[in-house]
Amino acid sequence: MERYPPRYHASRGFRHQQLRKGLTSMTAPATIDSHDLHQMLGSATPPRVLDVRTPGEFETAHINGAYNVPLDLLREHRDEIIGHLDQDVVLVCRSGQRAAQAEETLRNTGLTNVHILDGGITAWEAQGFAVNRGATRWDLERQVRLVAGSLVLTAILGSIAAPKLKWLAAGVGGGLTFAAVSNTCAMGTLLSKLPYNRGTATCDAHTIVTQLVDANTTDKNKKVS
Repeated sequence: MERYPPRYHASRGFRHQQLRKGLTSMTAPATIDSHDLHQMLGSATPPRVLDVRTPGEFETAHINGAYNVPLDLLREHRDEIIGHLDQDVVLVCRSGQRAAQAEETLRNTGLTNVHILDGGITAWEAQGFAVNRGATRWDLERQVRLVAGSLVLTAILGSIAAPKLKWLAAGVGGGLTFAAVSNTCAMGTLLSKLPYNRGTATCDAHTIVTQLVDANTTDKNKKVS
């Protein structure tokens, strides 16, 4: 029988880690670090890794074996998707913010086998673990910083000739403050729908569900054999 790393005794999975870290609150999202995820992916019962970034970001770099389930699509089709998440799930984004939103979305359905990769794919790469790479694109957070900064700079410079433009800068600042407090980002949601962030592969609810069904079938066949 495949032995889990010390922190993952058989049949306990992530629950063992949760106890070790004191994650006893029902509302606090549970996390897993890059080293532990790397070990689990090499075990006989690896978790299902869902990358909630945009298809464009996913194509740029992603963990081998991960499934791309963009955050907006997960929210819209969560009931279709959760029916095919029987095993432990690890949510991945760039740094953890979108994964936390995805975790809340799934937790609200009663799903309890969900964890977040601490530090996201940024931490994964920083630890030296491999990723599948494609065409280079700016990640969504970087795009948000560019657009927000450009709007503020334009408003400040433009206010010299048109003083009322200063309110545009105030609006951007207020929007960023609300985004931090609510842990949401309307600008990021809008930017994620641009062709630049859509990638080249088909990414819709039907495709994702089909991929998960195929993965579950493969897992069952492995157990039988």
